[in-house]
Amino acid sequence: MEVAMSIRAFGVIATVCFGMLEFANIQGQEIGFDAPLAHFLGEPRMEVVKVFGDERFPNVVVTKEGTVLATWGSSKIRVRRSEDGGSTWGPEITIANKGIHGGGTIVNERNGEILVFVEDQHPPAPLNIYRSVDDGKTWESLDFVIHPDSKGRLPSMHMNEHGVTLTKGGHAGRLVRATRFYGEGNRPESLWPTHFTNAMYSDDNGKTWQTTEPFPDNGTGEATLAELKDGTVYYNSRRHWAPEGKNPRRRWTASSKDSAATWQNASIVEVLPDGPQNTNYGCMGGLVRLPCEGHDILLYSNCDDPSSRRNGTVWVSFDGGKHWPIKRLVEPGAFAYSSLNTGRAGTTTQGWIYLHYEHSGSRMAKFNLTWLLDGVLTGDGTVPASLSHQ
Repeated sequence: MEVAMSIRAFGVIATVCFGMLEFANIQGQEIGFDAPLAHFLGEPRMEVVKVFGDERFPNVVVTKEGTVLATWGSSKIRVRRSEDGGSTWGPEITIANKGIHGGGTIVNERNGEILVFVEDQHPPAPLNIYRSVDDGKTWESLDFVIHPDSKGRLPSMHMNEHGVTLTKGGHAGRLVRATRFYGEGNRPESLWPTHFTNAMYSDDNGKTWQTTEPFPDNGTGEATLAELKDGTVYYNSRRHWAPEGKNPRRRWTASSKDSAATWQNASIVEVLPDGPQNTNYGCMGGLVRLPCEGHDILLYSNCDDPSSRRNGTVWVSFDGGKHWPIKRLVEPGAFAYSSLNTGRAGTTTQGWIYLHYEHSGSRMAKFNLTWLLDGVLTGDGTVPASLSHQ
């Protein structure tokens, strides 16, 4: 007989089942869905539509079927689906009647399932994970276990960019999402030096999760990650506190060579702003790697303004985040939290890049790489000659 027990610890709720447990081994065989770069080129294209009319906290993912899912909510969690590449949107579907969006929405590239993370309130708080097995049409609560890091610390979810499925190496199929640790508490600000970002990963389709070791520097908060073509996991984080001599107003990065178990080589990205530049507080940004064969093109989104959350902008890197030579303004008005993702070859989303962002509710911009290439040079590196429009 199996016995189920609920555990609440460090703000995380999990269900542990005692008895005979059988987890699917999904590691091993690499997953390939990179497409030709040409899919994201062609004539410049850009469109913007309104998606949600209230509340906060966006993620966007594209399912294996090519459906665009916009997840959202600060008091109840909802999703809207687009089956025509983001041109029109179906009605709101409620995932959870209460709670705060934890970010990290993941499409499982092995089986097509989608996972959404919902915390009861602003964390640290109990967590629920919801799963859809029918392309985002219906949702059910998922039983899960989260194991702490090496020092017994369990993570909080809110509010991070979408998660990913690793596609390379011996851990291909691993689900990974950015998380965070609130240290001695969220407030007052004097506690921020005890905060840090981390991540958690699952090798059994989301039933069991392992918390990674911390980001190498404290004071970091909401974060993003992407897998590069060689299997390195690139990590890009908000930072709202830094010790004297280190800049908390630009983005900070690290990387993992062990499939997101540990993080090394923390450094500042001087060209990328972390929200308005008159405050250390920062702003959640979006990040995605274009799934293009033989390339490590990364996109990053945030506000590009000296004093307010406005001027939503997307930056482009052609070398896996080492340099960011071009940027383009997407939204000249209000712009706060944002999430980026890309379309899939052979579906109505092919060639599109999606940006879900806060603006009096939320908007969804969609554009292609050619449109971004008509942006402004930053002086940080160069655009490849084969792509340069300058």
